Amino acid sequence: MNALALALSAAQTMLALAGVCAVWRLVRGPRARDRVLAFDALYVVGILLLLTEGIRNGRTVFFEASLVMSALGFTSSVALAKFLLRGEVIE
Repeated sequence: MNALALALSAAQTMLALAGVCAVWRLVRGPRARDRVLAFDALYVVGILLLLTEGIRNGRTVFFEASLVMSALGFTSSVALAKFLLRGEVIE
């Protein structure tokens, strides 16, 4: 196993652990703001896992999937933040 594969394995392990922590906060969070932040952290971890898998395999489909996931995650974060502030999403 070369150094790059070892580093990618370590990164994916730590990202999976961060995902578990984000899911724990998503389930247990006492307020809605905590759950929204956990959701943001969870989709960022998912994007990073896709990117590390794309580096490992050398396929571009993982990079394209992470781009789509980031656009959808940002949009949903903005919608959730607007809902928490005003109580409505569409004016």
